[in-house]
Amino acid sequence: MIDVTRIDGRELTVNADLIETVDEVPDTVITLTTGKKIIVKESRQKVKSLVKSYKWDIFNRFSEEN
Repeated sequence: MIDVTRIDGRELTVNADLIETVDEVPDTVITLTTGKKIIVKESRQKVKSLVKSYKWDIFNRFSEEN
């Protein structure tokens, strides 16, 4: 899960595994596999970084257990 900020300033936690695309048009739009779109304050690059960090944490937890 990653934490992002909606345009109106409310924080939101998104399931990173459901992210299909992230576009900047000019606002950042996260499109989920469900078809839902979320406009956020973070840049496309920041969302990408958050997802990578989340995946890295999951990978490391799994690696440490085995």
